[in-house]
Amino acid sequence: MTVGDHRMTTSGHCDPRFSRVREVFDRHFSDGEELGAAFAVFLDGEPVVDLWGGVADRHTGRPWEADTPVLAYSCTKAVAATGLLLLVERGLVDVHSPVSAYWPEFARNDKARVTVEHVLTHQAGLPVIEEPVPLEEFEDLPAIADRLATQAPLWEPGTAHGYHAVTYGFLVDELIRRVTGMSTGELVAAEIAVPRELDLWLGAPPDVAARAARLSAGERVGERTAPAGEQAPRAGERTAPAGGAGVADDPMAAVAAAAQDKDSLMNRALGNPPIHKLPGGGNHPVILRAGWPALGMVTTARALAGFYRALVAGEILAPSTLSDAMRSRVGGLDRVLYVDSAFGLGYMRPAMTFLTPARGVESAFGHTGMGGSLGLGDVEHGLAMAYTMNRMAGSVAGNLRAYRLAEAVYDSLT
Repeated sequence: MTVGDHRMTTSGHCDPRFSRVREVFDRHFSDGEELGAAFAVFLDGEPVVDLWGGVADRHTGRPWEADTPVLAYSCTKAVAATGLLLLVERGLVDVHSPVSAYWPEFARNDKARVTVEHVLTHQAGLPVIEEPVPLEEFEDLPAIADRLATQAPLWEPGTAHGYHAVTYGFLVDELIRRVTGMSTGELVAAEIAVPRELDLWLGAPPDVAARAARLSAGERVGERTAPAGEQAPRAGERTAPAGGAGVADDPMAAVAAAAQDKDSLMNRALGNPPIHKLPGGGNHPVILRAGWPALGMVTTARALAGFYRALVAGEILAPSTLSDAMRSRVGGLDRVLYVDSAFGLGYMRPAMTFLTPARGVESAFGHTGMGGSLGLGDVEHGLAMAYTMNRMAGSVAGNLRAYRLAEAVYDSLT
């Protein structure tokens, strides 16, 4: 096998009922859409798909193994939200209370009425860190949070939603620190990952960072997101719940235009702290070990799917807590991403940013990650699945690889 050879064999287990899933996974490699990737599915708590293949590092040809972790970007947000929801369930945090009840300094500059719910649903009006974050501050999460505490919201909190791509994590983390004295990474390790032996870290140890897959660039934002002749599903057709708000006729054109505008909210939200200034970007050891709760999780597909398996089974949050958290609070045009998005308490719901097959439109929840990664749970169908990869798609919403795999899973259900 050579680094440039996409005709790679894949490894792992696939229940015969889900043979279609393996066909799709293999085709992504044969069609040249993947470098390295993994996909895992649990059905009613049992592992039915656990596949991996390709290369973890295109420069060296290091193969992607069964336990290869990788930075999963914003799939992190759902895990971080679950940590905060544990505190809600225990009565330590009230989602309807002001953030300043737990973090008094946050009330500065007209933020006294910003609630915990506003933070979890991307309604806080703080998608951008206004002052450039210096590289030496990248691992000082409380210092970055303090920058947000000094800012005024860009819109009246609670009146609109816009994806807090990076700031979300610093806000959630500071809330968790003020209540528990622990970082989000420490809370997730103690309450979620370690008890279930999940290879999932918000703050990867050196040995984990060393064997993590290296991310590689894919298409640019607004470029190819589906093979020629393949139409991406649209929100309001196969992806958004009935009655949801529609999107512009060509939402990706709006995204592409925003990507070219350095002053767009999207670029301002994604560009600070400036990860691009680090050699290797998201591959840099600082990012892997910093554990940013918006985008810093290093995990395997098997572990991320295992997280959703435990959520769906009621092992992490009580079923009533999860049901309430899944309830969509906001939906429609996102002020930062320029396409439709929908959120419960920290979890994405089906929309253009969380493409979901028809059978999962009413019941699926989870989170995508920039570049294409996916974590998804579905209580109604007893499903938990995760997709990780190292060939980045250019679109903020990813491309159709994860969607095709999820569609094959749902199509395989009896």
